[in-house]
Amino acid sequence: MIQKHSEQQVFLLHTKNTTYCFRVLSTGQLEHLYYGSKITMCDPQSFIEKHAFGPGNTIAYDNEHTEFTLEDLCLEMSSFGKGDIREPFVEVVCADGSSTLDFIYDHDEITKGKEELETLPSSYDEKQEVDHLIIFLKDRNHGFFLELHYYVYEEEDVISRTARFINTSDNDVSLRRLMSTQIDFNEANLIVSSFHGGWTKEMKKVDSVVNAGKFVNATFAGCSSNRSNPFIMISREGTNERMGDCYGLNLIYSGNHYEALEVNSFDKTRVVSGINPSNFAFQLSSGDTFEAPEAVMTFSMEGFGGLSQNMHSFIRKHIVRGVWRDKERPVLLNSWEANYFDIDEGKLLALAKKSKEEGIELFVMDDGWFGERSDDKRALGDWIPNKKKLPHGLKGLCDKINALGLDFGIWVEPEMVNVDSDLYRTHPDWSMEIPGCQHSEGRNQRILDFANPEVVSYMTRQMKEVFSSANIAYVKWDMNRIFSD
Repeated sequence: MIQKHSEQQVFLLHTKNTTYCFRVLSTGQLEHLYYGSKITMCDPQSFIEKHAFGPGNTIAYDNEHTEFTLEDLCLEMSSFGKGDIREPFVEVVCADGSSTLDFIYDHDEITKGKEELETLPSSYDEKQEVDHLIIFLKDRNHGFFLELHYYVYEEEDVISRTARFINTSDNDVSLRRLMSTQIDFNEANLIVSSFHGGWTKEMKKVDSVVNAGKFVNATFAGCSSNRSNPFIMISREGTNERMGDCYGLNLIYSGNHYEALEVNSFDKTRVVSGINPSNFAFQLSSGDTFEAPEAVMTFSMEGFGGLSQNMHSFIRKHIVRGVWRDKERPVLLNSWEANYFDIDEGKLLALAKKSKEEGIELFVMDDGWFGERSDDKRALGDWIPNKKKLPHGLKGLCDKINALGLDFGIWVEPEMVNVDSDLYRTHPDWSMEIPGCQHSEGRNQRILDFANPEVVSYMTRQMKEVFSSANIAYVKWDMNRIFSD
């Protein structure tokens, strides 16, 4: 449920057990007031921090409001140039070379239902019961618009956020950062739990106390990766699996991500989450729009266990899709560890027969079934069944697997290509690489340029042909290489 107290310009977002609250300041910025267990706020003044003067060497926002500085406020979004020197929500370089932004409240809308994002994966709501708040902010300097979107999933105790930057000026602008969410806490010494790892050792929980300076959990691998997960938890000392207040933030995004906690000189902690701003620049012409990934926020008074249950419920109901959302998954056997590249129809059928005896329900043929693929140095990108290994093609093998009473699945890695492949020899320009420069390989493969519509169209046709050629019930879509060069 979303409430707006127009006279006091206060917004309250209620889930079953939580409340999220902010207001519009007299200067037009949005002040974050509260996020925690559910409250009925009759007097918002009890949450508002009083400011008698702007301390010492801080910057006063304007001459009419010298009593406070943006540096000493909890805000819903932030930028550089008007006195707030903490982690910004949005950064730009304008046509005149300036980077100061001054976004202030313009108007708001409260609607029902959850629309999916135009350019990115996002959560969904089948019943269209989600309350949706949009705050429209306008930049005083250049006329840019910024939309802050809030979606309230009441039963799951989840609030998700995203943002859209709209270049409503007459000039081009270089967008250097647009976060998905920001939460400011009026306290320091919070504990952030992040999850790290590597190949075969993912999701190691690491706790860090942030009492000064900045903590960053991020990846620059080109994908969310096993190095650092985009999910973090924030808690106070003494919180455990069953007790204590804790917050969870996740990002519905599989690219370079960035989560930061910064404590300033006023012992306020800012948390931001979104696309990694390192090496990020998106050119927006007049009228262009850029949308940030959706960020998922939840709060629990029942420790990390309660927080996990909130997230699990949300993901099951509003992220997972299709017929398998509410069904028990089949038991799966993959051919990789048994055969690696040394596969043919006879060996795969023998493995499938044995797996059926052991109660397996789904048999997946892994790498090695296409082109001249005898190792990982060649043929990636040539998605045509190898007739020596599969004389009856994908359909012939699939029909025989199905006759055993097993579903059939297949392995693909469509974003990648080997230099030793027909695809690369035909279209070397389709690979992401720097012409004339040595390329650092990963898994003996390179990444196809999926920003090129020709590449997308070609690979879509290739995958369509593969998936429609047989009764394929499952696809293992792999990505074994991070970005380089």
